[in-house]
Amino acid sequence: MDFTIITALIGIVAALSGIILGWSARAKEAKREVRIDAEINTAIRTDMEYLKRGVDDIRIEQRAQGQRMDTMGERLTRVEESSKQAHKRIDRLEQKGE
Repeated sequence: MDFTIITALIGIVAALSGIILGWSARAKEAKREVRIDAEINTAIRTDMEYLKRGVDDIRIEQRAQGQRMDTMGERLTRVEESSKQAHKRIDRLEQKGE
């Protein structure tokens, strides 16, 4: 074989191996990027679920607080009515005493 042909073949083999190695490195990098993106998305979803549960807990607590406020309002109304009746009785006793 001629030296020129051998040199050309070596050049072609080197070029092809460079292309193949570059392509495989790119494919490997793409897989790594996909894995990293999946990890990031998983972390974000986990954080979102944690936040959703926190918001749900806050809503439940807010609803319970509202119910307690309603109960306290009802009790306050009864106490005011009772106080009003007591004042009426006191006023009648004072009028009898005069």
